[in-house]
Amino acid sequence: MKLHEYLSKRIFAVCGVPIPEGKVATTTAEAGQIAEELGGRVVVKSQVLVGGRGKAGGIKLAESPEEAEAYARDILGMTIKGLPVRKVLIDEAADIRSEIYLGITNDRAARKPVMMASSEGGVDIEEVARETPEKIIKVHIDPLLGLQSYQARDLAAGIDLPRAHWSQFGKIARGVWKAYLNNDANLAEINPLVVTGDGTLLAVDGKMVIDDNALFRHPDL
Repeated sequence: MKLHEYLSKRIFAVCGVPIPEGKVATTTAEAGQIAEELGGRVVVKSQVLVGGRGKAGGIKLAESPEEAEAYARDILGMTIKGLPVRKVLIDEAADIRSEIYLGITNDRAARKPVMMASSEGGVDIEEVARETPEKIIKVHIDPLLGLQSYQARDLAAGIDLPRAHWSQFGKIARGVWKAYLNNDANLAEINPLVVTGDGTLLAVDGKMVIDDNALFRHPDL
């Protein structure tokens, strides 16, 4: 089962991954109210289970609650790749300085989970794999041992992440592994994981594909 972005990020947050402050709205009035609560400058994001939301106009940066309402009105009336938008996520806007990809999936050939990182965050990972595969760093995880600290460091070093961010990156990588493991997931990814202006890492987008039974472990979702 594919999860909407807001649900994926809630699970990540439970596992210790930092995410922006945000709430889901189903009306324009709710969108404006949430934007005001968050300080006005927010991202309005369509919640549909397809890629390409940004290119379709389903993600907008609003500078005020009024602008958030206007964007929500437009987005809630959209259909993206055949799916109607019924919810928008209103997230506090981040001061983005750089973008990273971090994800984990099943490697059927190796019969192990594989965690991947890339300095080319914000880009479809399939596109990176096709055009610049050398920019994707991979580590295979022994399910009995779990993600090891040295593996997280190898990923951070492999994508040329400044050493000052390695500790937080390691915590986030372990959080993604925990979310993946606890939910019998086939996929858990953050794209992008951003470095903000104050030097912190933040998961501004998230995607999970999980076992249907895992939903029973999260009744609040």
